[in-house]
Amino acid sequence: MPENLRVVVVGAGLGGLALAQGLRRSGIDVAVYEREESPTSRLQGYRLRLTPEGLDVLERLLPPPLSQLVWETSSSPSRAAFLSGQTEPAVDRNVAVNRLTLRQILLHGLDDVVEFGRECTGYRANGDKTVTALFADGSHATGDVLVAADGVNSVIRRQYLPKAHVMDTGVRILYGRFPLTPEAAELIPEEMFTLYSGITGPDRQHVGIAPVHSRRPAKEAAAQHAPALELTSTDDYVMCLFGARTEMLPFTDEELRKATGKQLRDTAVAMTREWNPAVSALVELTNTETLFPIFMRSSVPFPQWPTTAVTLIGDAIHAMSPAVGVGANIALRDADTLAARLIDVKRGTELIPALRAYETAMIDYGFDAVRTSAHYGRLRLGQSPLPE
Repeated sequence: MPENLRVVVVGAGLGGLALAQGLRRSGIDVAVYEREESPTSRLQGYRLRLTPEGLDVLERLLPPPLSQLVWETSSSPSRAAFLSGQTEPAVDRNVAVNRLTLRQILLHGLDDVVEFGRECTGYRANGDKTVTALFADGSHATGDVLVAADGVNSVIRRQYLPKAHVMDTGVRILYGRFPLTPEAAELIPEEMFTLYSGITGPDRQHVGIAPVHSRRPAKEAAAQHAPALELTSTDDYVMCLFGARTEMLPFTDEELRKATGKQLRDTAVAMTREWNPAVSALVELTNTETLFPIFMRSSVPFPQWPTTAVTLIGDAIHAMSPAVGVGANIALRDADTLAARLIDVKRGTELIPALRAYETAMIDYGFDAVRTSAHYGRLRLGQSPLPE
């Protein structure tokens, strides 16, 4: 067992930050390196779903005031509650959270742990059993454990597991939002004013509608539970997406990357108008400046590999279709499971067996989620099946 366990995490997404919070609370030396220049330098999406299990993980890993802040800024929307201005009952623990709000909460208290603007280019395994992350600026960071939390394009995975394959599902998603005003709420049918409502059209065209109405304004909740935390104000909104097979869209992938928000919206409106004019009218509300394309990809499950001091969490190892909305929750489960095993190491367990136990569990539930997501992605979005 290392005398003073040090963990180097590459990637400051939700999984990497949740892991850092859990390790920090347990007195384990952890450092996180993120290639983006700031938490807001790249648009990564708007809302995501947290399951009861995801909320439980955050309660274990975060200080109590921060986990309470997650809950109070989450959303279990109903149109009646929104229009009346009433606080929604704290019953349903399947909730939506604003992605930026959650990331800012996870970053709180980690100022001396997280470094932005540090692009990882690979790693080096050392003879003394430590491992060193290498960065584009010529610097490096050495630890007893290196955790790849650097997403679907993970540079660590490409070096460590070169046979791991990420496939193009053949589906493209146009993703945006529009303000949730009383006028907009009246246009959304009651049955669609839920956590997420999916409408499937011909050839697996898909529209997703998801109102986001926080239980409490973010700044007000932060002032009570974490006064030093400056949360970005986020007005209530409706996440709106349109998904289709790439061959159905009037763009090549290169054209899709360069398309303006208006071009993306006009395309989605025109295609949905042919099969559901009412849904098309909702899509037309989407603010053009919020729209961007997602090229939907999925990891391909593969057998367990020999365990070393390098391990992986989240999309770095099991990226999945958003068809069942569990990707973020699986990344949080990874953080929780890995944190528990590393705490065992701090208490005397040997490092490699502990990491082996984490990977055995993660490969089982993680790739199971990939398969389930791919199954429903095929049914709901027409995504290409996983290879046998």
